[in-house]
Amino acid sequence: MIDNKLNINNITNLVREEERISKKKAVMLFDKHILQNIKCGEFSTLQTNHKYLFEDIYDFAGKLRNVNIAKGNFRFAPITYIEETLKNIDKMPQSTFDEIIEKYVEMNVAHPFREGNGRSTRIWLDHILKNEIGKVIDWSKVDKEDYLLAMERSPVKDLEIRLLLQNALTDKINDRQVFMKGIDSSYEYEGYNAYPIFELDNNS
Repeated sequence: MIDNKLNINNITNLVREEERISKKKAVMLFDKHILQNIKCGEFSTLQTNHKYLFEDIYDFAGKLRNVNIAKGNFRFAPITYIEETLKNIDKMPQSTFDEIIEKYVEMNVAHPFREGNGRSTRIWLDHILKNEIGKVIDWSKVDKEDYLLAMERSPVKDLEIRLLLQNALTDKINDRQVFMKGIDSSYEYEGYNAYPIFELDNNS
């Protein structure tokens, strides 16, 4: 059980509230242009994004994790090396689609936060794509199982995830509907599907 600001001790209830609150913050992130004037592709931008999404839920929002974490048999970057890892990721090139995806894969391996890495990093990825090549990913066109399998294999070979995401690129970089559907898909990848985002959106 993760300590939280909501004083919730039941994991099922925490998951539901985390989804509800952070999805509403994701809508505000788009509508208030929170990332508009922030440099893309840096860890500090991901920190801003993560803090905004989860600051009402967790004290560690936007803060570098201080524990080692794993998913299945895969261990993410150890805390001993994570600061150096993130500095190296900041320096990676990002002028082409292939370079951006390589950078995204490395940030996923770093997994710098205690919770909420996948959801915040997908927004970070779109922010890079939007600013560097004038595209974003329509996540509603990316199948969950295909994505999860491709990401699992990506530390060894990123061709699969590159092709999968390339086929979902769109030039609708400021389209609110694309963003909203993308948030629902992004959360669905992690098993969060109790609150469709359009039910939480005051402007829909």
